[in-house]
Amino acid sequence: MNTLQQYMALFLVLIWHFRFSETYPQSGLDLVASRTGRHVGCRMDQEYPNGNICCLNCPAGTRTASPCSSDGRIGQCEECDDGTFTEHGNGLKHCFKCTQCRRDQEIVRACTHTEDAECRCRLGGFCDPDQACEVCKKCSSCEEDEEIVRNCTSTANTECKKTKRPNTVSAPAKVYVIVPIVLGLTVCAAFVIAVVWWKRRRTIDSQINVSNRLKPGPEDEPFPKLVPVNGEESLRKCFEYFEEIDYNYHKRFFRHLEINENVIRSKEHLLYEDKIHELLNIWVEKKGREGSLNDLLKALLDLNQRRTAETVKEKAVMSGHYVCDDK
Repeated sequence: MNTLQQYMALFLVLIWHFRFSETYPQSGLDLVASRTGRHVGCRMDQEYPNGNICCLNCPAGTRTASPCSSDGRIGQCEECDDGTFTEHGNGLKHCFKCTQCRRDQEIVRACTHTEDAECRCRLGGFCDPDQACEVCKKCSSCEEDEEIVRNCTSTANTECKKTKRPNTVSAPAKVYVIVPIVLGLTVCAAFVIAVVWWKRRRTIDSQINVSNRLKPGPEDEPFPKLVPVNGEESLRKCFEYFEEIDYNYHKRFFRHLEINENVIRSKEHLLYEDKIHELLNIWVEKKGREGSLNDLLKALLDLNQRRTAETVKEKAVMSGHYVCDDK
């Protein structure tokens, strides 16, 4: 074989080698990379990655206790603990903590394992849904020369507009003005008569009570002493029962408990039930371990608010926070 034939043979061998390389698959290293890449793209909202495999999501209301060991399978799922939730299928190790409504809010929807709690401002307060709601704002009142366009809701403040006052009043319009005035005067007169009658009735009742003081009755019975089941915690859990105090007596009640007048005034901007809670907390901090529910009930009795004292006592006992001392 001459030199030219040798070169030709070598050329054919090289061509055959390159074609042979293209027909065979890639190396083992390339196969692993390809297989790894295939599993990285888990199905959105259906699977989650666990190393080089994809596990099926746990259902809503549960969490992933341990992932799957083979591709396309579901791992071990556990139901969310009380006070936590997951709204959708997931591969989370921990459930989300439920929202806790603030004291100036009320619960619209309680938290479940699949839904978070929903809160809204209490009556008289609102929060703009487009802004961060750190505290509910107090609803505004329209001025004397304004009228309400839209009442305040839990998500929007009161809307007012200026009242149009024409320069001249026609005869029919005068009638529309006079009639409400007459009705208003009639209502006022009826109110004054009712007040006079009520005062006279109270005077008569007082005289009857004085004459009957020698007769035994429920008011003369000694008020039972209450014993807390869980110390100061029992006392604080009964604060909500004191919202029963007549609005006209609450300032006298706290003055009787030796709360400073300036402190009482500083809480005037709060809602009534929040004001009661705040002032009772101040009283507890002031009294320390000496403060008891019996002291608060005695203050009500001193103000002749026995019915309110009876109501608070019954709720405290029925709720299991206190028991009556039979000694």
